[in-house]
Order: sequence, then structure tokens, then C-alpha cells
Amino acid sequence: MALPKRRIKHGGRGARDPVPPNPRVRRRVLLGGLAFAFVMVASAVFYRQVVETEFLRGEGERRYLRVGEIPARRGMILDRNGEPLAASTPVETIWADPRKLVTQLEALPELARCLGLKPTELRERVQANAERGFIYLKRRVSLEETGALRELIKRRGIDGVDFETEYRRFYPGVEVFGHVLGFTDVEDRGQEGMESVYDSLLRAEPGLRRVIQDGRQRIVQEVEQIRPPRHGKDLVLSLDRRLQFLAYRELKAAVAENKAVGGTAVVLDVTTGEVLAMVNQPGYNPNALSGRDAERRRNRALTDVMEPGSTVKPLVVAAVLERGLVTPTTRVNTAGGTYAVAGGIVRDVHSYGTLDVTGIITKSSNVGVVKLAQMMDYASLWKAYDQLGFGHPTGVEFPAETRGVLRHHTRWRPFDHATMAFGYSVSVTAVQLAQAYAVLAADGVKRPITLIRRDRAPEGTRVLSAKTARAVRVMMETVVSDKGTAKRASVPGYRVAGKTGTAKKASGSRGYAAGRYQAVFAGMAPAGNPRLVMVVMIDEPHGGAYYGGVVAAPIFAKVMEGALRLFNVPPDDPTPSMLLAGGRADP
Repeated sequence: MALPKRRIKHGGRGARDPVPPNPRVRRRVLLGGLAFAFVMVASAVFYRQVVETEFLRGEGERRYLRVGEIPARRGMILDRNGEPLAASTPVETIWADPRKLVTQLEALPELARCLGLKPTELRERVQANAERGFIYLKRRVSLEETGALRELIKRRGIDGVDFETEYRRFYPGVEVFGHVLGFTDVEDRGQEGMESVYDSLLRAEPGLRRVIQDGRQRIVQEVEQIRPPRHGKDLVLSLDRRLQFLAYRELKAAVAENKAVGGTAVVLDVTTGEVLAMVNQPGYNPNALSGRDAERRRNRALTDVMEPGSTVKPLVVAAVLERGLVTPTTRVNTAGGTYAVAGGIVRDVHSYGTLDVTGIITKSSNVGVVKLAQMMDYASLWKAYDQLGFGHPTGVEFPAETRGVLRHHTRWRPFDHATMAFGYSVSVTAVQLAQAYAVLAADGVKRPITLIRRDRAPEGTRVLSAKTARAVRVMMETVVSDKGTAKRASVPGYRVAGKTGTAKKASGSRGYAAGRYQAVFAGMAPAGNPRLVMVVMIDEPHGGAYYGGVVAAPIFAKVMEGALRLFNVPPDDPTPSMLLAGGRADP
């Protein structure tokens, strides 16, 4: 059934006409909406710019603002003439962001090979630190490695690896100065030698700066310097670079020639107490340390002790002269070449018959010097050695310096009294022996020893009278003559005073080892007014000769000749130079 159609009437009473749009209302609504939006935006801006300023700034800085270090240079170590012995040079250190590298594991093998690392170890390090933002890949990288790495990063597009500047310690003298200078660790902190003793002076303090970094950790702007870098202060040593090289060269050649285990040489300035040269063998290279170098790194001149043998005889003679018990011409019977003391036997190489005190030094008679020592009681001989510095550190301020061994006289036995007169039952370092000889050279005044340059001579302590010291020096000149045991220690144009010594080496509780000796020579020049003192010790020579006058004295002559010229010491011997060959040394 079809519905009827509804008709719409137009113009009738129930019809509505359409309402035309009202522009004014629309404009008001639109303006109201814009005003509301503006208020909201302004409020948000106000809130963030005023209320949340510190918070938002902190968040931004946390993402892009960093506090970085400004590298500082460790102080230089210089010789007495200002020549560099240790300096810090800038090098590159490689670091990485593991959070980025962990997404590039395929590039790690090539990166590891470029840095000289094992690929598996590098991968494990990166993965183990995947949550961290910083690890060191390699410290103090060479220029060749740095160049190759930069090329690899550019070629492979590796992200998260960067460079920073550090300083690496460099020793231009290599092993010539190694035992004195020591070395630093990877953080540039002194570990041994003068680097360790004066670390607080030499050490640098890096500065701090605030910088803005981009997303790749590259610095795009330096905001401010928080703390300026403080470079370390320089240290000037007493060593003379030229003399150190000369002493090192001659000592090394002598150790090789005599097939020795090692050796030591020390040169002192008599007037100031400065150490002008201090060398040892075997040596090591502080620029390329190895775990096998530990034994070679000892500064034997200060850490190793020796029984000085006959080099103490002039000191015993000085003690008896000082007490007025003898004169240089006093006669002593050494006939037979043997002397029984408390169940022991003291022996000479030959029977010298009757010798005066000077002759005892010239011929190095054990029997004669024991009879001189017996003129003093135990306490007097002990005091003589004690005042000369035996059993005490020299004060040179070096790590692990040995005090030596000088037992108190209350613990001596009768035979100890005898053996101490010719250099056994007492142990000293080469520097202690040099200091004792410096007392004779300085007319009886003992001055503190130093490795730091001095501008003037320090106050000393009088140990012997000037008369005694000069008398002993005259006696010691006969040792370096045709009649003595050290003709090979003579220096053309100069008077030399010295004494040889050849001591057997102790072998623990088994006494003295057969065939193991230490050959020693200690001397000074010019003898009339000494400027330099030198001690040379060759440890266990196996080249056929082992006497101090044959093995150690020639080193003294070569080094002392060069030293006197370097320091412009005028000659004091107008007579023709002595022969530099031949002669026999004492036991």
C-alpha cells in the first residue's frame, strides 16, 4: 500500500526561512580561540623561561655540556748546564663510547688490529662496558698508529671512537741516566729514581674547562675555563751530561772487556759535594720498560753494598795519624808476610820486611795496616769509620739507598778488629766510599752529598785535621807511581792520589766464594788541591785479571782525564806523564 506523499507548503504559517551567517560572531569565536591559544603558549613560555629555567638548563647541559681536562706538562729534569734529561712530549690517547661501538661489532676486528690489540679481547671489553659512555682503548699512541686509526675511522665510518692529548715521558739519554732518573707510569707519576723522589715538584695538575659537545662528542664551543692547567716545575740535577756519557761509555766497555757481572762509577765535586756522574752496569732503557728489567733497574751505586777491601787502608792510617800514634815515617815490621791474630792469619801477597807508614799504603800491606789498627781500641776504629759516614745514609735523598753495614764495636771479636783494617767485616756503597775519600780531599771536612745542583758550597763538618788529610794524600800519591799498585790510574799532567782494593765476594753463610772478586779503585785529582773524587767498582771480572789496579784503575784514568778538562782544572804536574801500562795491583 503506497503512502501518500507529504506536501510542503511554502509561505505558510509553519514554514522556516534559513538563517544567514553572522560574521561578527564568527570573528569573535575565532579571536577568542586565538587569544586562548596565545595565552596558553605565553604561559608555557613563561613557565619554561622563568619557572623551569634552571631545570631545563641543567638538562641541556647534561646532554651537551661537558667538563673536560686541559693537559698539563710534567716538569723537565735538566743536567747542571740546562740540558734536558727527561721531558714530556704530547701524544694521543684513544678512547671510545661502548654504547656506540656495541652496535658496530663487525668493525672491531679491524679496529683491534690497527691498535695492536687482540680482537677477542677488544670485543669482550666493549660488550662488558656496553652501558658505560667511556673506556680507554689505548694510552699514549704513536703517530703512526694515530694516522692509521684516523684513516680507518674515516673509511669505515666508525662512530664512538675519539682522541685526546696526553703527555708521555721521554728520556733522550736512554740508559745512560736511567738509574738516576727512574721513570714514570702511564699516569705520568714518578715510580723510581729522581722521578719518584721529586714527584710532587715535577707533577703537573691538569686544568678544567667547560665545553659544548655535539651528538658525536665533538667539541663545538669552549664555554669557560674552570681551572687553568698547572705545569710541573723543572728540576736541575748536579749531573754533568758530558761527564755522565764519558763515565758510562768507559764503564760499559770495561765490564764487557773483563766479562764482569756489573760495575759502578761515581764522580763527586769535592768543594760542593755534588754528584757529577753516577753510572751503573747493566743498564736499562726507561723509554721502553720491560718486566725483565726489574733486576737491571737498581742504582747499584746507592743500593748495593760491597766490602771495600784495601781502599779503607788510607782511612785507617788517617785515624792513627790524627791520634798522634804514628808519623808517616814510623817503621812497622811486616816480615814474613803473615801475622797471627786471635786464631786467624792475616797475609800479604809478598813479604815486604819493614815498612814505614807510607810504605804500608804504597805496597798495600795487610799485615802493616792491621798492626796500625791495633794501636787503637775497638771504639776508636769504629768512631773513625762512623764519622766518615760508614753505616749511615749519605743524605742524597734517593729511594732505597742502603746504609751499609758497620756493626757497633761492642759486638766485635778480636779478629773483626783486624779484618776491618783492610776492608772486610764492613760493607759500604760506592757513594759512601766516595764521600769518605772526599773528606781526605777536602782537608778533613765532610760535606753532605747531593744529586741536586748547588750554587754554593754547603757548610761541612770537620772530621780530620787539614794536616792529617794532606799527609795521607801525599802517601796515596805513591800508589799511583812506579812503586805502587795503581800506575794505570795516572793522568798526564796531574798528580793523582788513590788506593786500589780487591775484595772477595761473600757467599751467604758459606763464607767467601772462590773466584768471585770486586775490583775497586778510589782516588782524587789534582792531589795537591783536589777538585774531583772518583770511585770505580767492577763486579766479578772474569777476563783473567781481577785486581783493582788492573781492572778498575784504567777506568778512573780515562774518566778523570776527561773530567778535569771538562771542568777546566789546571794541571799541577809539570813532569812528563807516567806510564799508563804495567804494574801489579794489591789483593
